[in-house]
Amino acid sequence: MDDLDRFNVSRESRAGLESYVELLLSWQKRINLIGPSTVDQVWRRHIADALQIIPLLPAGTRSMADLGSGAGIPGLALAIATGHHVRLFESSGKKASFLREAIRKTGASASVHQRRVEDAAKDRDRPRVDVVLARALAPLSRLLGYAIPFLADGAIGLFHKGQDIDAELTEATKCWKLKFVKHSSMIDSNGVILEVKEALRVQP
Repeated sequence: MDDLDRFNVSRESRAGLESYVELLLSWQKRINLIGPSTVDQVWRRHIADALQIIPLLPAGTRSMADLGSGAGIPGLALAIATGHHVRLFESSGKKASFLREAIRKTGASASVHQRRVEDAAKDRDRPRVDVVLARALAPLSRLLGYAIPFLADGAIGLFHKGQDIDAELTEATKCWKLKFVKHSSMIDSNGVILEVKEALRVQP
């Protein structure tokens, strides 16, 4: 939990995160929410990894969408820590049930959308958000396809990416014209947070 100090998490938010982690570890015994090898490092590998998004949020951010939310990383952790409303898109019924219970237990400002991200992106009634998030969801070229409706509505993308980011960017730029910034991860020396400011699909 020492990693939380750098993100200026309030006492109330820290208590919410503690409740969330307690529930996550309890449910982990029944369904696979996080990698088993990371259970003992849950605060650093998952919570702090999510919260490093906070300094990158644009001024005036009020709402976010987390695509393929899974256990709620990073979306639900950010909802608890910031108070911003986060829409959690997760197709798995079991994981969606966990997210609903975590929202109930923590009082986080969040909502669960149990549907495939492909379908959510095509929905004409999809919510407008300020930021679209994703962590370990898909290669960048495919991820942009999921995120582009939100990006086209004015959101920026903040995507956790690993050591293969340069290869993913090379592949993605065959089909996408991007305006982006790579931010070094505070948690993973090989990782980055890719900030996508603009994305335009082009013919390869």
